[in-house]
Amino acid sequence: MSEILVSFLVIFAVFTLVVYYYHNYKKPMGLDYQQVWIVNYSNSYQTKDADSLNLFYQTLVKTIKSMPQVKEVSFTSDNTPFTQNINSGGITVNGKIIDGVNWYTIDDNYKTVLSMTLLDGRWFDKGDDATKSRPIVINSDLKEKLFGSGRALGKTIADRDNKNKMRVIGVVQAIKIKGDYASTDIGFYQRIDTGSFRWLSKMLVKVTPDADAAFEGKLYKTIANYMKNSDIEIEHLSDNRTRINYFTLVPMIVLLIVACFLIINVALGLFGVLWYNINKRRGEIGLRRAVGATGKSVSLQLVNEAMILATLSLIVGSFFAVQFPLLNLFDLPATVYIIAIFLSVIFIYLLVLVCSLYPGKQAAAIYPAVALHEE
Repeated sequence: MSEILVSFLVIFAVFTLVVYYYHNYKKPMGLDYQQVWIVNYSNSYQTKDADSLNLFYQTLVKTIKSMPQVKEVSFTSDNTPFTQNINSGGITVNGKIIDGVNWYTIDDNYKTVLSMTLLDGRWFDKGDDATKSRPIVINSDLKEKLFGSGRALGKTIADRDNKNKMRVIGVVQAIKIKGDYASTDIGFYQRIDTGSFRWLSKMLVKVTPDADAAFEGKLYKTIANYMKNSDIEIEHLSDNRTRINYFTLVPMIVLLIVACFLIINVALGLFGVLWYNINKRRGEIGLRRAVGATGKSVSLQLVNEAMILATLSLIVGSFFAVQFPLLNLFDLPATVYIIAIFLSVIFIYLLVLVCSLYPGKQAAAIYPAVALHEE
Protein backbone atom coordinates (compact mmCIF):
# COMPACT_ATOMS: atom_id res chain seq x y z
CA MET A 1 0.00 0.00 0.00
CA SER A 2 2.84 2.40 0.80
CA GLU A 3 4.55 1.62 -2.51
CA ILE A 4 1.32 2.21 -4.41
CA LEU A 5 0.69 5.47 -2.52
CA VAL A 6 4.14 6.86 -3.27
CA SER A 7 3.85 5.71 -6.89
CA PHE A 8 0.52 7.48 -7.27
CA LEU A 9 1.91 10.77 -5.95
CA VAL A 10 4.91 10.61 -8.30
CA ILE A 11 2.75 9.62 -11.27
CA PHE A 12 0.38 12.46 -10.37
CA ALA A 13 3.28 14.93 -10.56
CA VAL A 14 4.36 13.48 -13.92
CA PHE A 15 0.88 13.62 -15.42
CA THR A 16 0.39 17.15 -14.08
CA LEU A 17 3.45 18.31 -16.03
CA VAL A 18 2.43 16.33 -19.12
CA VAL A 19 -1.12 17.70 -19.14
CA TYR A 20 0.12 21.24 -18.43
CA TYR A 21 2.65 21.13 -21.27
CA TYR A 22 0.09 19.63 -23.64
CA HIS A 23 -2.45 22.27 -22.62
CA ASN A 24 0.09 24.98 -23.47
CA TYR A 25 1.19 23.25 -26.67
CA LYS A 26 -2.36 23.34 -28.06
CA LYS A 27 -2.55 27.12 -27.71
CA PRO A 28 -1.64 29.20 -30.77
CA MET A 29 1.93 30.45 -30.89
CA GLY A 30 0.79 33.99 -31.60
CA LEU A 31 3.74 34.78 -33.86
CA ASP A 32 5.65 33.51 -36.88
CA TYR A 33 9.27 32.81 -35.91
CA GLN A 34 10.38 31.38 -39.26
CA GLN A 35 12.96 33.45 -41.17
CA VAL A 36 13.28 35.93 -38.29
CA TRP A 37 16.80 36.74 -37.10
CA ILE A 38 17.91 38.61 -33.99
CA VAL A 39 20.80 41.06 -34.44
CA ASN A 40 22.52 41.83 -31.14
CA TYR A 41 24.70 44.92 -31.14
CA SER A 42 26.45 47.18 -28.67
CA ASN A 43 25.50 50.83 -28.90
CA SER A 44 28.78 52.34 -30.09
CA TYR A 45 27.29 55.59 -31.42
CA GLN A 46 27.04 57.95 -28.48
CA THR A 47 25.67 61.47 -28.84
CA LYS A 48 23.58 63.83 -26.76
CA ASP A 49 21.59 64.96 -29.78
CA ALA A 50 18.47 62.77 -30.00
CA ASP A 51 17.80 63.76 -33.62
CA SER A 52 21.28 62.66 -34.69
CA LEU A 53 20.85 59.40 -32.83
CA ASN A 54 17.51 58.67 -34.49
CA LEU A 55 18.91 59.59 -37.91
CA PHE A 56 21.85 57.22 -37.36
CA TYR A 57 19.57 54.22 -36.77
CA GLN A 58 17.07 55.21 -39.44
CA THR A 59 19.92 55.18 -41.95
CA LEU A 60 20.99 51.76 -40.65
CA VAL A 61 17.47 50.41 -41.20
CA LYS A 62 17.37 51.79 -44.75
CA THR A 63 20.74 50.19 -45.46
CA ILE A 64 19.60 46.81 -44.21
CA LYS A 65 16.23 46.98 -46.00
CA SER A 66 17.98 47.78 -49.27
CA MET A 67 19.25 44.19 -49.31
CA PRO A 68 16.93 42.00 -51.45
CA GLN A 69 16.68 39.20 -48.85
CA VAL A 70 15.38 41.53 -46.12
CA LYS A 71 11.62 42.02 -45.78
CA GLU A 72 11.38 44.16 -42.63
CA VAL A 73 13.45 45.39 -39.67
CA SER A 74 12.28 46.22 -36.16
CA PHE A 75 14.01 47.52 -33.04
CA THR A 76 13.05 45.87 -29.77
CA SER A 77 13.98 45.64 -26.12
CA ASP A 78 16.02 42.71 -24.80
CA ASN A 79 13.01 40.53 -23.91
CA THR A 80 12.74 39.00 -27.37
CA PRO A 81 10.87 35.73 -27.98
CA PHE A 82 12.48 32.46 -26.87
CA THR A 83 15.09 33.99 -24.56
CA GLN A 84 15.47 34.09 -20.78
CA ASN A 85 15.46 37.90 -20.75
CA ILE A 86 12.47 39.45 -18.99
CA ASN A 87 11.36 43.01 -18.30
CA SER A 88 8.41 43.01 -15.94
CA GLY A 89 6.89 45.44 -13.50
CA GLY A 90 3.65 46.59 -11.99
CA ILE A 91 0.76 48.60 -13.37
CA THR A 92 -2.18 50.37 -11.77
CA VAL A 93 -5.75 50.00 -13.03
CA ASN A 94 -8.63 51.66 -11.17
CA GLY A 95 -6.48 51.96 -8.05
CA LYS A 96 -5.53 48.27 -8.11
CA ILE A 97 -1.88 47.26 -8.57
CA ILE A 98 -1.11 44.32 -10.88
CA ASP A 99 2.44 42.94 -10.62
CA GLY A 100 4.32 40.64 -12.96
CA VAL A 101 3.33 42.41 -16.18
CA ASN A 102 5.81 42.10 -19.05
CA TRP A 103 6.81 45.39 -20.69
CA TYR A 104 7.89 45.30 -24.33
CA THR A 105 9.47 48.37 -25.95
CA ILE A 106 9.17 48.07 -29.72
CA ASP A 107 8.77 50.10 -32.91
CA ASP A 108 6.00 50.24 -35.48
CA ASN A 109 7.35 47.30 -37.53
CA TYR A 110 7.38 44.78 -34.67
CA LYS A 111 3.94 43.36 -35.44
CA THR A 112 4.81 42.91 -39.14
CA VAL A 113 8.12 41.17 -38.44
CA LEU A 114 6.55 38.61 -36.10
CA SER A 115 3.21 38.37 -37.96
CA MET A 116 1.28 38.98 -34.75
CA THR A 117 -2.53 38.75 -34.72
CA LEU A 118 -4.42 41.96 -33.92
CA LEU A 119 -7.66 41.08 -32.12
CA ASP A 120 -9.10 44.54 -31.52
CA GLY A 121 -8.23 48.16 -32.19
CA ARG A 122 -5.09 49.10 -34.09
CA TRP A 123 -1.30 48.94 -33.99
CA PHE A 124 1.10 51.87 -33.59
CA ASP A 125 1.65 54.38 -36.38
CA LYS A 126 3.31 57.75 -36.96
CA GLY A 127 0.24 59.56 -35.67
CA ASP A 128 1.06 58.40 -32.13
CA ASP A 129 3.96 60.85 -31.99
CA ALA A 130 1.63 63.73 -31.13
CA THR A 131 -0.61 62.03 -28.56
CA LYS A 132 -0.74 63.36 -25.01
CA SER A 133 -1.01 60.03 -23.16
CA ARG A 134 1.33 57.26 -24.23
CA PRO A 135 -0.47 54.70 -26.41
CA ILE A 136 -0.01 51.01 -25.61
CA VAL A 137 -1.16 47.70 -27.06
CA ILE A 138 -1.99 44.98 -24.54
CA ASN A 139 -2.08 41.24 -25.14
CA SER A 140 -5.17 39.07 -24.79
CA ASP A 141 -4.10 37.64 -21.41
CA LEU A 142 -3.77 41.08 -19.83
CA LYS A 143 -7.04 42.18 -21.40
CA GLU A 144 -8.80 39.13 -19.91
CA LYS A 145 -7.29 39.76 -16.49
CA LEU A 146 -8.13 43.46 -16.37
CA PHE A 147 -11.38 43.81 -18.30
CA GLY A 148 -12.79 40.28 -18.70
CA SER A 149 -15.26 40.13 -21.56
CA GLY A 150 -15.51 43.92 -21.82
CA ARG A 151 -13.65 46.08 -24.34
CA ALA A 152 -10.26 47.48 -23.42
CA LEU A 153 -9.93 50.16 -26.09
CA GLY A 154 -9.66 53.64 -24.70
CA LYS A 155 -9.10 52.47 -21.13
CA THR A 156 -6.33 54.12 -19.09
CA ILE A 157 -3.53 52.19 -17.42
CA ALA A 158 -0.86 53.76 -15.21
CA ASP A 159 2.52 52.60 -13.97
CA ARG A 160 2.93 51.11 -10.50
CA ASP A 161 3.26 54.58 -8.93
CA ASN A 162 0.03 55.64 -10.67
CA LYS A 163 1.80 58.58 -12.31
CA ASN A 164 2.46 57.97 -16.00
CA LYS A 165 -0.84 57.37 -17.79
CA MET A 166 -1.09 55.04 -20.81
CA ARG A 167 -4.05 54.59 -23.14
CA VAL A 168 -4.98 51.24 -24.68
CA ILE A 169 -5.31 51.48 -28.47
CA GLY A 170 -5.25 47.78 -29.40
CA VAL A 171 -5.29 44.15 -28.28
CA VAL A 172 -3.07 41.44 -29.80
CA GLN A 173 -3.01 37.69 -29.39
CA ALA A 174 -0.75 36.71 -26.50
CA ILE A 175 2.42 35.02 -27.76
CA LYS A 176 4.21 32.05 -26.23
CA ILE A 177 7.43 33.93 -25.69
CA LYS A 178 8.98 31.11 -23.61
CA GLY A 179 8.45 28.35 -26.18
CA ASP A 180 5.83 25.84 -27.29
CA TYR A 181 5.33 24.24 -23.87
CA ALA A 182 5.28 27.36 -21.70
CA SER A 183 2.22 29.40 -20.93
CA THR A 184 1.60 32.87 -22.29
CA ASP A 185 2.14 35.82 -19.94
CA ILE A 186 0.31 39.06 -19.32
CA GLY A 187 2.03 41.99 -20.99
CA PHE A 188 1.77 45.12 -23.08
CA TYR A 189 3.74 46.87 -25.83
CA GLN A 190 4.89 50.46 -25.71
CA ARG A 191 6.33 52.42 -28.61
CA ILE A 192 9.97 53.53 -28.62
CA ASP A 193 10.62 57.22 -28.11
CA THR A 194 13.46 59.54 -29.11
CA GLY A 195 15.68 58.41 -26.26
CA SER A 196 15.14 54.66 -26.60
CA PHE A 197 18.04 54.18 -29.02
CA ARG A 198 20.46 55.04 -26.22
CA TRP A 199 19.79 51.68 -24.54
CA LEU A 200 18.23 49.43 -27.21
CA SER A 201 20.60 46.70 -28.41
CA LYS A 202 18.52 44.30 -30.50
CA MET A 203 16.94 44.25 -33.95
CA LEU A 204 14.55 41.71 -35.44
CA VAL A 205 15.16 41.13 -39.15
CA LYS A 206 12.56 39.32 -41.27
CA VAL A 207 14.31 37.64 -44.22
CA THR A 208 13.16 35.72 -47.28
CA PRO A 209 13.27 31.89 -47.34
CA ASP A 210 16.32 31.94 -49.65
CA ALA A 211 18.46 33.79 -47.06
CA ASP A 212 21.36 31.43 -46.34
CA ALA A 213 24.65 31.44 -44.45
CA ALA A 214 26.30 33.49 -47.18
CA PHE A 215 23.71 36.22 -46.81
CA GLU A 216 24.06 36.09 -43.03
CA GLY A 217 27.77 36.81 -43.43
CA LYS A 218 26.97 39.67 -45.81
CA LEU A 219 24.44 41.10 -43.35
CA TYR A 220 27.00 40.87 -40.56
CA LYS A 221 29.61 42.75 -42.57
CA THR A 222 27.12 45.43 -43.62
CA ILE A 223 26.11 46.17 -40.01
CA ALA A 224 29.69 45.91 -38.71
CA ASN A 225 30.96 48.36 -41.33
CA TYR A 226 28.25 50.85 -40.48
CA MET A 227 28.47 50.48 -36.66
CA LYS A 228 32.20 50.83 -36.04
CA ASN A 229 33.62 49.20 -32.88
CA SER A 230 30.29 47.50 -32.18
CA ASP A 231 29.98 43.85 -31.14
CA ILE A 232 27.60 42.16 -33.58
CA GLU A 233 25.97 38.78 -33.10
CA ILE A 234 23.20 37.21 -35.21
CA GLU A 235 20.80 34.59 -33.83
CA HIS A 236 17.88 32.74 -35.41
CA LEU A 237 14.53 32.68 -33.65
CA SER A 238 13.96 29.09 -34.82
CA ASP A 239 17.18 27.98 -33.11
CA ASN A 240 16.30 29.85 -29.94
CA ARG A 241 12.87 28.20 -29.94
CA THR A 242 14.41 24.73 -30.15
CA ARG A 243 16.85 25.56 -27.37
CA ILE A 244 14.27 26.94 -24.96
CA ASN A 245 11.93 24.00 -25.64
CA TYR A 246 14.68 21.61 -24.54
CA PHE A 247 15.23 23.72 -21.44
CA THR A 248 11.51 23.61 -20.62
CA LEU A 249 11.26 19.84 -21.07
CA VAL A 250 14.25 19.00 -18.85
CA PRO A 251 12.25 18.90 -15.54
CA MET A 252 9.66 16.58 -17.07
CA ILE A 253 12.33 14.29 -18.56
CA VAL A 254 14.09 14.02 -15.19
CA LEU A 255 10.79 13.32 -13.45
CA LEU A 256 9.91 10.69 -16.05
CA ILE A 257 13.21 8.90 -15.48
CA VAL A 258 12.64 8.88 -11.72
CA ALA A 259 9.06 7.70 -12.23
CA CYS A 260 10.17 4.86 -14.52
CA PHE A 261 12.63 3.54 -11.92
CA LEU A 262 9.96 3.82 -9.25
CA ILE A 263 7.37 2.01 -11.38
CA ILE A 264 9.83 -0.82 -12.07
CA ASN A 265 10.54 -1.18 -8.34
CA VAL A 266 6.82 -1.13 -7.51
CA ALA A 267 6.08 -3.72 -10.18
CA LEU A 268 8.83 -6.00 -8.89
CA GLY A 269 7.60 -5.45 -5.35
CA LEU A 270 4.03 -6.38 -6.29
CA PHE A 271 5.23 -9.50 -8.08
CA GLY A 272 7.28 -10.49 -5.05
CA VAL A 273 4.53 -9.85 -2.50
CA LEU A 274 1.90 -11.71 -4.52
CA TRP A 275 4.27 -14.57 -5.18
CA TYR A 276 5.05 -14.82 -1.46
CA ASN A 277 1.34 -14.63 -0.71
CA ILE A 278 0.65 -17.56 -3.02
CA ASN A 279 3.33 -19.76 -1.46
CA LYS A 280 2.15 -18.83 2.03
CA ARG A 281 -1.47 -19.68 1.20
CA ARG A 282 -0.94 -22.86 -0.80
CA GLY A 283 -2.90 -24.85 1.78
CA GLU A 284 -5.84 -22.42 1.62
CA ILE A 285 -5.76 -22.39 -2.18
CA GLY A 286 -5.54 -26.20 -2.30
CA LEU A 287 -8.48 -26.55 0.08
CA ARG A 288 -10.61 -24.15 -2.00
CA ARG A 289 -9.80 -26.08 -5.13
CA ALA A 290 -10.60 -29.38 -3.35
CA VAL A 291 -14.10 -28.23 -2.39
CA GLY A 292 -14.89 -27.17 -5.93
CA ALA A 293 -13.42 -23.71 -6.56
CA THR A 294 -12.29 -23.18 -10.13
CA GLY A 295 -8.85 -21.94 -11.09
CA LYS A 296 -10.45 -18.83 -12.53
CA SER A 297 -12.12 -17.94 -9.23
CA VAL A 298 -8.87 -18.45 -7.31
CA SER A 299 -7.02 -16.21 -9.77
CA LEU A 300 -9.79 -13.60 -9.58
CA GLN A 301 -9.61 -13.60 -5.78
CA LEU A 302 -5.91 -12.66 -5.79
CA VAL A 303 -6.45 -9.98 -8.43
CA ASN A 304 -9.37 -8.52 -6.47
CA GLU A 305 -7.30 -8.43 -3.27
CA ALA A 306 -4.57 -6.48 -5.07
CA MET A 307 -7.11 -4.07 -6.55
CA ILE A 308 -8.67 -3.48 -3.11
CA LEU A 309 -5.27 -2.63 -1.65
CA ALA A 310 -4.68 -0.28 -4.59
CA THR A 311 -8.06 1.37 -3.99
CA LEU A 312 -7.23 2.04 -0.35
CA SER A 313 -3.92 3.62 -1.37
CA LEU A 314 -5.59 5.70 -4.09
CA ILE A 315 -8.19 7.05 -1.65
CA VAL A 316 -5.41 8.39 0.56
CA GLY A 317 -3.39 9.66 -2.41
CA SER A 318 -6.37 11.35 -4.02
CA PHE A 319 -7.08 13.18 -0.77
CA PHE A 320 -3.66 14.84 -0.99
CA ALA A 321 -3.81 15.35 -4.76
CA VAL A 322 -7.19 17.08 -4.69
CA GLN A 323 -5.75 19.77 -2.42
CA PHE A 324 -3.77 21.18 -5.36
CA PRO A 325 -6.80 22.43 -7.36
CA LEU A 326 -8.69 23.39 -4.21
CA LEU A 327 -5.84 25.57 -2.91
CA ASN A 328 -4.82 26.72 -6.42
CA LEU A 329 -1.22 25.71 -5.79
CA PHE A 330 1.41 26.72 -8.39
CA ASP A 331 -1.27 28.83 -10.12
CA LEU A 332 -2.21 26.09 -12.60
CA PRO A 333 -5.72 25.61 -14.03
CA ALA A 334 -7.87 23.25 -11.95
CA THR A 335 -8.65 21.16 -15.03
CA VAL A 336 -4.95 20.27 -15.31
CA TYR A 337 -4.95 18.75 -11.81
CA ILE A 338 -8.27 16.98 -12.30
CA ILE A 339 -7.17 15.34 -15.56
CA ALA A 340 -3.83 14.39 -13.95
CA ILE A 341 -5.62 12.74 -11.00
CA PHE A 342 -7.89 10.80 -13.36
CA LEU A 343 -4.98 9.59 -15.51
CA SER A 344 -2.92 8.67 -12.44
CA VAL A 345 -5.74 6.55 -10.97
CA ILE A 346 -6.18 4.69 -14.27
CA PHE A 347 -2.43 4.15 -14.57
CA ILE A 348 -2.11 2.71 -11.04
CA TYR A 349 -5.07 0.38 -11.56
CA LEU A 350 -3.58 -0.87 -14.83
CA LEU A 351 -0.18 -1.35 -13.18
CA VAL A 352 -1.65 -3.35 -10.30
CA LEU A 353 -3.80 -5.38 -12.68
CA VAL A 354 -0.86 -6.30 -14.90
CA CYS A 355 1.32 -7.18 -11.90
CA SER A 356 -1.35 -9.41 -10.35
CA LEU A 357 -2.47 -11.33 -13.45
CA TYR A 358 0.54 -13.65 -13.71
CA PRO A 359 0.72 -14.54 -9.97
CA GLY A 360 -3.04 -15.13 -10.12
CA LYS A 361 -2.54 -17.46 -13.05
CA GLN A 362 0.16 -19.32 -11.13
CA ALA A 363 -2.22 -19.71 -8.15
CA ALA A 364 -4.90 -21.14 -10.42
CA ALA A 365 -2.46 -23.79 -11.60
CA ILE A 366 -1.92 -25.27 -8.09
CA TYR A 367 -3.18 -28.86 -7.88
CA PRO A 368 -5.34 -29.53 -4.79
CA ALA A 369 -3.75 -32.90 -3.99
CA VAL A 370 -0.19 -31.50 -4.14
CA ALA A 371 -1.05 -28.47 -2.01
CA LEU A 372 -2.88 -30.52 0.65
CA HIS A 373 -0.12 -33.14 0.68
CA GLU A 374 2.48 -30.45 1.35
CA GLU A 375 0.30 -28.99 4.05
